[in-house]
Amino acid sequence: MRTIYIIPFLLLFACDSPKTDPVDQAPDENVTKLSDEELLDTIQYYTFQYFWDGAEPNSGMAPERIHMDGVYPANDSHVITTGGTGMGLIGILGAIERGWISRVQAAGRFEKILNFLEKADRYHGVWPHWLDGKTGKTVPFSPKDDGADLVESAFLMQGLLAVREYYKDGNELERNIAERIDQLWREMDWSWFTRGGQNVLYWHWSPNFGWDMNFALEGYNEVLITYILAASSPTHSISSEVYHQGWARSGDIKAPSAGGYGFPLQLRHNGAEELGGPLFWAHYSYLGLHPFGLKDAYADYGQENTNQTLINRAWCIANPNKFSGYGENLWGLTASYSINFYDAHRPGNDTGVISPTAAVSSIVYTPEESMKVIRNLYENYGDQVLGPYGFYDAMSPHHNFFPQRYLAIDQGPMVTMIENYRTGLGWKLFMNAPEIQAGLNKLGFEYQVPQ
Repeated sequence: MRTIYIIPFLLLFACDSPKTDPVDQAPDENVTKLSDEELLDTIQYYTFQYFWDGAEPNSGMAPERIHMDGVYPANDSHVITTGGTGMGLIGILGAIERGWISRVQAAGRFEKILNFLEKADRYHGVWPHWLDGKTGKTVPFSPKDDGADLVESAFLMQGLLAVREYYKDGNELERNIAERIDQLWREMDWSWFTRGGQNVLYWHWSPNFGWDMNFALEGYNEVLITYILAASSPTHSISSEVYHQGWARSGDIKAPSAGGYGFPLQLRHNGAEELGGPLFWAHYSYLGLHPFGLKDAYADYGQENTNQTLINRAWCIANPNKFSGYGENLWGLTASYSINFYDAHRPGNDTGVISPTAAVSSIVYTPEESMKVIRNLYENYGDQVLGPYGFYDAMSPHHNFFPQRYLAIDQGPMVTMIENYRTGLGWKLFMNAPEIQAGLNKLGFEYQVPQ
């Protein structure tokens, strides 16, 4: 039995955390001292709890948001997120491996999730972005976004396929879970989303508004996994031309002169061509898809994601807007809650808000640099930024902005990427799926399957 370093939450901090900007000051001597492994255990454990104790009770799935004050202006505490749930599933598998829950407990949770997903609203086998956790009915994400969301469903299926691979050779109950996931996978009609045979995928389809959202998936952003899964489908796959002409814009996705701070980018980041997009672009598609050794005609994705992360970090260290707290121990811009409710922070769109998921989820690309941020947040900011479900979604010393709020799409990448950094669990499972290897081969990828 391995030793587990989990500090009871109420004992995490022996005194009140500093309420002023702690940049460049020594860690509080009263804060519990943890090694890197103990600290990762602690952060991973509490972030996992978002998807365990924090799950919506009827569906077992991840709530879109958790506000610790219980205030939900849109009365949406019961709304669950399909994509955010998928992002946390590998975190649940990691919790089994670490002895925090049993295989039997996890199987019970996966059964509950599958019972819900099998009966919930689907459109051509594809779920919406949001569902009512009590009823399984679609909750519109926006006025015309009231049907299928191909991208969020891809994030969900990425996690489900990892669960399938984990359980497929298990006992009867576990094999049944794997078979039910396989059935849901086979029922997803990816080809429908070519909108009548176009060489590009579309994000949304509505039973009430059809294709009115008109959002073609063109790279580069966070949705590469959608094309990988669409090409890998055993029942409704897309041709390689859809990928090369649609996602890759017939080669125009390449941008060999982009980048900054000495870190080149190979791809045109949509709307952020010079310094890269928000860091979730380096996370969401790569929770199961192994980025290192992943190459196609357009990029080396391990290098692209590493350089995007290093540019993001370098921007925060340069700190052209002179925001308090920024530096080697506090960096990371991505989409999160913000001083103007929600924002896709990135170099060039920097409001002084740091999103912990940015550096934490980047630990697979920048392990030493990310650990400095994790330790700074834990030792110097304490309960201002760390709660029962891990690091809160956003913080800003400059604006004295420390909301005690969570979003599933930021907690999921943290718990999964920490596990991937430590053991490669999600990558091993997803990349060993035979359909995924066939799909990558179809699209002309080189790839490595972690052992």
